[in-house]
Amino acid sequence: MSTKTSIFQALTFLFYRFVLRRHRNPKPKYQKYPSLPRETDLSRRTVVFNVEGALLKSESLFSYFMLVAFEAGGLLRSFLLLVLYPFICMMNDEMGTKVMVMVSFFGLKVESFMAGKSVLPKFFLEDVGFDMFDALRRAEKTVGVSDLPRVMIEGFLKDYLEIDVVVGREMREFRGYFVGIMEEKKKYDDIGLLHQEKLSYGNIVGVTSFNKPLRHYLFSHCRDIYFVKNHDKRSWQTLPRNMYPNPLIFHDGRLVMKPTPLNTLALFMWIPFAVPAAIARLLVAVTVPFSVSIPLLSFSGLRLTGSTKTLTGMQENNRKGCLFVCNHRTLLDPLYVSFALKKKNMAAVTYSLSRVSEILAPIRTVRLTRDRERDGETMDKLLKEGDLVVCPEGTTCREPYLLRFSPLFSEISDVIIPVAVDTHVSFFYGTTASGIKAFDPFFFLMDPSPSYTVRLLEPLSGSSTCQDRDGRSTFEVANRVQSEIGKALGFECTHLTRRDKYLILAGNNGIVTKS
Repeated sequence: MSTKTSIFQALTFLFYRFVLRRHRNPKPKYQKYPSLPRETDLSRRTVVFNVEGALLKSESLFSYFMLVAFEAGGLLRSFLLLVLYPFICMMNDEMGTKVMVMVSFFGLKVESFMAGKSVLPKFFLEDVGFDMFDALRRAEKTVGVSDLPRVMIEGFLKDYLEIDVVVGREMREFRGYFVGIMEEKKKYDDIGLLHQEKLSYGNIVGVTSFNKPLRHYLFSHCRDIYFVKNHDKRSWQTLPRNMYPNPLIFHDGRLVMKPTPLNTLALFMWIPFAVPAAIARLLVAVTVPFSVSIPLLSFSGLRLTGSTKTLTGMQENNRKGCLFVCNHRTLLDPLYVSFALKKKNMAAVTYSLSRVSEILAPIRTVRLTRDRERDGETMDKLLKEGDLVVCPEGTTCREPYLLRFSPLFSEISDVIIPVAVDTHVSFFYGTTASGIKAFDPFFFLMDPSPSYTVRLLEPLSGSSTCQDRDGRSTFEVANRVQSEIGKALGFECTHLTRRDKYLILAGNNGIVTKS
């Protein structure tokens, strides 16, 4: 009798375990992501997606950790990560991620870590698949789930893609420094999250990769789960720049290219040659006359394309020197304008300049004080002595945008020559917001083949400037010059300022003290 009772109890348990519980918690419908029709109505649904598996096209996370190691940690740390890469490839995803986190983050100061907001978003955006982004923007709510540290992905997802909720791994800290260890995975408080974001269980759609198992507890609440295959991701188009929910105008960091393993290897192979090349180029530019230095610099890999047709006859009818107003790409803008004109007797004004750059500059450089009246007098005095180059944006901008032009230049000359300048580099940016600005020109010269384009536009004179007092405001003249340069370069004009840039990238107002 006891044996029959035991058998009955066992059958009852199995019935409850595999029938009743299955009915109470229906199994999600696992489907292949391309089967999700474009016309699917997601306006009242929440999409929970895996960032690495379903949003980014790249299958490797090495490049993003290399960016953290190089930009926040330095050259030795990034070289160590490159050396360890073959061993990381032999590990599983979880262990490989932990090793890269340890190498990239160990010892970094938490308070000063800005790479997640200033460096990584550019490279993440260039890796976003348009197909997945198109599905996300049709959803009512979006939740990004990632195995990466939250400090790496939160700025990119929230600030640029407007993702509602970001779920990432937390980093352990000790006395204000990262220890290079992520918190152990725990069941996320999904009930509290869904309640806080007003998400209902029945309307959640999950999207992940076949290579990413459903390890996160949020996916257990999805009624429909779609999977992305790697060969499908390769056919995705990259999200176009003009479709970013929020435009990428400012970003920081020294590296131009995405540091894949091969690109990083090429970078470290070039560095031993880069430093001597930069020193040689600098010495030639400072000491040798134009007739000799231009061919030598061109032979070394530097490229300059210039157009000076509009200068003919301008200085003959002008008592003062010419005022060249250019957009600001690097600290070398005035120098390349002088190279294009083949004039060394020019002056340049700047709002902030390191002592090293001031000493090494082959043309005269004068600092402005941000006192409007005093700066106007300084610029007027320099114009009476010769030609003057000014960059009214007040700071550099890497992307195809122009910042607001300060109108001070429009009050001091009746001859204004707009100059459109642009640069192209392959390894290093010659600008920085949070790094050491004295190294900016040196990094530009370290690039294998940096190029500059200098184009002089039609001068503004007579009624076009404020000198005739015909009612035009200084702001109208500044905006017109900005517009002309923007049209010549194909750049978009903005009202953002130097202060906006440094608050976003470095958390300060961008004032550099004289040292």
